[in-house]
Amino acid sequence: MRVEDDATRWRDEYDFPARRRGEVIVEELPVGLPKGMSGFAFNTRRAMFSDARVRKALASMFDFEWINATLFGGFYVRTRSYFDDSALSSSGRPADAVERALLARFRARFARIFLKGAGDRRSATARGAIATTLVARSPNSPTPATRCRPDFAGSFGAALAFEILVKTRTEERLALNYSRMLARIGVAARVRLVDETQFQRRRGRFDFDMIPASFPASASRAQSSAAAWGSAAADMDGAYNVAGARSPAIDAMISAILAAREKPEFVDAVRALDRVLLSGFYIVPFYHANSQWIAYASRLGRPDKTPLFGPDYDAWWVKPAAK
Repeated sequence: MRVEDDATRWRDEYDFPARRRGEVIVEELPVGLPKGMSGFAFNTRRAMFSDARVRKALASMFDFEWINATLFGGFYVRTRSYFDDSALSSSGRPADAVERALLARFRARFARIFLKGAGDRRSATARGAIATTLVARSPNSPTPATRCRPDFAGSFGAALAFEILVKTRTEERLALNYSRMLARIGVAARVRLVDETQFQRRRGRFDFDMIPASFPASASRAQSSAAAWGSAAADMDGAYNVAGARSPAIDAMISAILAAREKPEFVDAVRALDRVLLSGFYIVPFYHANSQWIAYASRLGRPDKTPLFGPDYDAWWVKPAAK
């Protein structure tokens, strides 16, 4: 039995003789756990990324539809929540009364915090127009007419250029495609591939502009993963708060999560945290697979029903030999 995690291999490399003979079965099995978040993380400790509107502009240039179709055969879906595909996700849900009460004092700061997650399916041209307008509105822009051109200079005293630090060829390929998308609005994002040791050393010291990062999520780990976003962890070397988020709203939602004693309270607090994180644009979200891709020998049997947490391979068996 093999679990596949590469969309390109899943698309291209599973048509082989043993499968055609029926000796190998290929299936996509559902997984009901929260999918978590992965993406390019902004280092908000850098002056150029200190404004959420600039981060939103840059994030809007990530053309997921093109990347998914061109690189991955359309096998992925865009991640729209830090707790996607679960009751903890705020995506597509208006805030209920409890969430609104938790977020009320931050409403002016996060204009879209109460809205449904609608996604961005605009064309590349539309994304570019929106991105340049958003950057122009940033306090970092010297004049309202300034656009994100190579000669753009903000209060940080340099053109809008930064480095995307990666550690694998797969990450490098994705970063290079994103860099080309950013170039459409005049942003220079150079990609640097380093080995694992150097990557972890720089990540631990927060010596980067942007890196790929993952934020796993599960119903049982929401408290510990949420706490890692707190302001207290922003300057702790090696901390999970790679984006350097410092937000009273995040801290307040973490406190609400830790104070929850009943499941409804907990769910509302996690959804509220999800809204704050999404509204802060700390990450350029990537994508995830809705199913677990597996190939297994036809002599193996499995339960008809897949558990919520995904396939339980300990419950599989070898079928009796035919007599």
